[in-house]
Amino acid sequence: MLANERKVAASTHRQALSALLFLYKEVLGIDLPWMSEIGRPVPQRRIPVVLTHGEVRAVLARLDGVSGLLARLLYGSGMRLLEGLRLRVKDVDLDRHLIVVRDGKGGKDRVVMLPRSPATQARAAASSTAITCTRSACSATSSASSSRRAPRRARSTRWP
Repeated sequence: MLANERKVAASTHRQALSALLFLYKEVLGIDLPWMSEIGRPVPQRRIPVVLTHGEVRAVLARLDGVSGLLARLLYGSGMRLLEGLRLRVKDVDLDRHLIVVRDGKGGKDRVVMLPRSPATQARAAASSTAITCTRSACSATSSASSSRRAPRRARSTRWP
């Protein structure tokens, strides 16, 4: 009724119906047999939008630099966005093609495979980041206020 006449979502309709059933049955102690016969709306199933291989290749081909590397790592390894952003150089094992995802969803650590295509780009990025951080103590990437708040952060070689 609500979903059809007032155009509310199916979940809103189900919640309102459950609230009325609870009120009459548990609070007021009145058994209304016709209330349980009211139909519950079924939510519409939506088909997820999935890109084809060609579309994915076209998107990844347009990305370059750090964003391109991150996008390739996320797509190839199945990492979540925040996991990729928190990735550190020490978490990438280029010899065994593994990435250690620390403090992922649910606060758990896990290991994912490093895809072959961005591995060479990751190797170059890791070495250039380490060289940059050892030469300038990573001071170019951290601001003065953040270095006061967290003095060791400047030396932690985060992913570029």
